Amino acid sequence: MKTIDLRSDTVTLPPEEMRKAMYSAELGDDVYAEDPSVNKLQEAAAAAMGMEAGLFVPSGSMGNFVAMLSHLGRGDEALLGSDSHIYVHEQGSASTLGGIHMKALPTQEDGTMILSDIEHAVSPDDDHYARTRLVALENTINGSVIKTAYLKDFVGLAKKLGLATHLDGARVFNAAVCLDLKPADLTRGFDSVQFCFSKGLSAPAGSMLCGRKDFIKQARRWRKALGGGMRQVGVLAAACQYALDHMVERLAEDHETARALAEKIANLDGIKVNWSRAQTNMVWFDVEINGLSAGDLVHRLDKEGLKVLDAGPKTIRCVTHYGITMKDIDTAGDIMQKVVASCGRAPVAGNR
Repeated sequence: MKTIDLRSDTVTLPPEEMRKAMYSAELGDDVYAEDPSVNKLQEAAAAAMGMEAGLFVPSGSMGNFVAMLSHLGRGDEALLGSDSHIYVHEQGSASTLGGIHMKALPTQEDGTMILSDIEHAVSPDDDHYARTRLVALENTINGSVIKTAYLKDFVGLAKKLGLATHLDGARVFNAAVCLDLKPADLTRGFDSVQFCFSKGLSAPAGSMLCGRKDFIKQARRWRKALGGGMRQVGVLAAACQYALDHMVERLAEDHETARALAEKIANLDGIKVNWSRAQTNMVWFDVEINGLSAGDLVHRLDKEGLKVLDAGPKTIRCVTHYGITMKDIDTAGDIMQKVVASCGRAPVAGNR
């Protein structure tokens, strides 16, 4: 039985041509900044983000952490969304390891923070408070795409308040494809941005941190301190270069398959799709069946060959990606229908 894995777009496998690029990559010692494949990738990535320089890092979490350490000192404060990856899913590393105070503001349904909340959250110049130095945003966030009008206002407010800005753009290419824009249109005005190659772009590993040259110089020092200085890492950079050159436009296919899946399961009794998050390659839905938790449903689906992720007591996330076809979506929909019907329990009152 074939398993359809929709837990994340991190489960993608490199296409054959990407593997060939890795095999034939030109190599050098990147700690000495002498790996030509890495240097080429950093220049290309910075240009794509509309920034001066780039730094190749092993993961998005390291990219975000290095950015925080480069922008802030111990005892400084960062403002960020309560649902953001940096705040929720990176073990609080900015605080536990970096000595940075993180102040979380409510994340709205569309992934934004209310601008007045940001303004009011800036700590006064007083010995009793941490010094607010940075505000971070995520785009996309949980499948929601943040539009350019908000981004412009966000950056403008930060500059007015004297705050640095960081964009966790792990899936910024999904946002750009969704809006039919260039990534640089979504990073304009930010002081730094991090994005991942190892999600929908299908590279086996690697992320990029971009910003001004002086910022990247500092970030490079922090990368080394964290053990992220790698030697002949051009074998990975070549995969990421292939991803940048060949895997971006096809993200639209993932958006189409995600939409198709959402439409297939939306009418199942006891399943409530969150349409506000169904903008890119993610489908979020709540399980509204008496006595059945999200974890229970995940287990039952897994036994039938469909892997999804429980993201809360009643919430499940599905992510489409390279390697998932429309035929797979049809099969996934059939499995969902079969399993939900077999639960034999009435939906929660008021679901329909």
